[in-house]
Amino acid sequence: MSLHDLYEKYHDQIQFTVIYIREAHPKDGWWFGSGLPSLWLRLSRSKASTDLEDPKTLEERRSAARQCEAALKYGIRTYVDEMDDRVSKAYAAMPTRIYLIGVDGRVEYAGGLGPWGFKPTELETAIEEYLMRVDRRIPELVHEHR
Repeated sequence: MSLHDLYEKYHDQIQFTVIYIREAHPKDGWWFGSGLPSLWLRLSRSKASTDLEDPKTLEERRSAARQCEAALKYGIRTYVDEMDDRVSKAYAAMPTRIYLIGVDGRVEYAGGLGPWGFKPTELETAIEEYLMRVDRRIPELVHEHR
């Protein structure tokens, strides 16, 4: 199960958003571009970028986000975190993380840190449980507002 598969299955019930944060492996930082890390990425068929420098401006970050969006092919609209990394810091998102946020703004599911904690199958379970809980509450909510 991929994030794209989840989007295809649940996009009419759940709003999906991807937020591009600081580049995890820039060429001018913690780089995966050569040696064993690069070989591991190729063998794992990872879509992690190995040729981007750490964006210095918001426009550079937007460009990197567009490249990421094209490479990952999730089909989900991508937004870009500001240069102060406000979203990344608030959600401890570095290097990658998936969340399910309820309509009330509460975190319903917080995946582990990626790449090993990036588990769409766990998110699917959380979505199913959340939708069942919300669906059961709808008659209560309608009754409360009468």
